[in-house]
Amino acid sequence: MTVQTTVPSPVRIGLELIAVDKDAPLQLDLRLESVSEGVLVSGTVSAPTTGECARCLTALRGDVAIDLTELFAYPASATDETTEDDELPRVTSDGGADTVNLEQSVIDAIGLVLPFSPVCDPDCAGLCPECGVPLATAEPGHHHDTIDPRWAKLAALREQIGDDS
Repeated sequence: MTVQTTVPSPVRIGLELIAVDKDAPLQLDLRLESVSEGVLVSGTVSAPTTGECARCLTALRGDVAIDLTELFAYPASATDETTEDDELPRVTSDGGADTVNLEQSVIDAIGLVLPFSPVCDPDCAGLCPECGVPLATAEPGHHHDTIDPRWAKLAALREQIGDDS
């Protein structure tokens, strides 16, 4: 059986800097097959992502697509009996119909492919550590004259002497 549908994301899926937002459309293109030990779900899941660059904090928009392959064990099967409860998802009976819950499988798979530190460009220079201006939009040669704190009092004294003369 094949399933092609779009459903809203049940929760925010991802990391601090990049994620699939809650209620974002998840496009599912899946094949469900009955095998001897359970139901094998395979296919792709894709969704839009939003976030910000880890270096310059520019807003990012993109897409994520994952290949999903997950076995859902039948109750009382050899696989069900030989695996821990949290090791493998299970087929559940809901009102006489067997169902599989893909939510945790999709969350885990998307979380694994999203970058931990997304960047807007591999060569992103980030922000100026002194003033916070994005270096990509700063004027050429952007810099700040900083005085070594050990010489700060002497520099202040020099300015006073320079102002009096």
